[in-house]
Amino acid sequence: MRPHLAGHLAMLTFSALVAGSFALGALAANDIAPAALNTIRFWIAAGIIGTVAMLTGGVPRTAFAAPWRYPVLGGLFAVYFVLMFEGLKTAPPVSAAAVFTLTPILAAVAGWVLLRQVTTLRMALALAIGAAGAVWVIFRADWHAIRGFHLGKGEVIYFWGCVSHAIYTPMVRKLNRGESPVVFTFGMLIAGGLLLSLYGWRDILATDWVHLPPIVWITILYTAIAASAATFVLLQFATLRLPSAKVMAYTYLTPSWVILWQLALGHSAPPVAVVAGLALTAVALLLLLREDGTKSAVAA
Repeated sequence: MRPHLAGHLAMLTFSALVAGSFALGALAANDIAPAALNTIRFWIAAGIIGTVAMLTGGVPRTAFAAPWRYPVLGGLFAVYFVLMFEGLKTAPPVSAAAVFTLTPILAAVAGWVLLRQVTTLRMALALAIGAAGAVWVIFRADWHAIRGFHLGKGEVIYFWGCVSHAIYTPMVRKLNRGESPVVFTFGMLIAGGLLLSLYGWRDILATDWVHLPPIVWITILYTAIAASAATFVLLQFATLRLPSAKVMAYTYLTPSWVILWQLALGHSAPPVAVVAGLALTAVALLLLLREDGTKSAVAA
């Protein structure tokens, strides 16, 4: 399979797995502190990825060069996840997923600043269309709320997490020195787990781990295995093969995947007016995928 096609397949899988974090996270967010939940999910994911790394050639000595790279990446992703679960305490899953779709335009800016990746006219148009669709969903298709910019607290908190996520994407490409996605992810997870343990030790000690509701453990295991170990590798795999804005373009699929998750969990479908905003994000995705035939600062 050609490298850019493999990158696209990785991100398609990524978007479906990430959507589960919103659907399940909203059910567990108010039963455990975000720092405590994410600390344990980072360590579980690190154990899984570390095992995979050892079974597939181990961790080469060269991976320990410039170890400061791992705390930088681990810190960025730790900030993202803590703010995500903090936001999900009040933000509806579909609305939070719509905030996530603003990440491509943020990643395009970060990609230009860090890597001088050029955003073409078509890509800029796609990002604008996707952002418009996201705003429509975030404000629940309420034109008066948009005019008054009445944005929910949870959405605002999560937006800053998405800024961290957008910076993370080009930073992977900038800091990677030939390490495989599995080895690089392992280093990032270890560093992120250490940082979260230091930051959230009070919440960790205060958590009654034995008596947590089952949904919390389901969320922890899902986010650790499917939405951490798997998606971290997929994201780094794709980032090394596609421009940052194009990698994050797949976030436009996340709200649609979340709706499917919500339906599977027994929730009702969103209003038709909200779905119209999701349609705009789908158009943005198609436009960004068509960019494969054009030139960019980093070839797809």
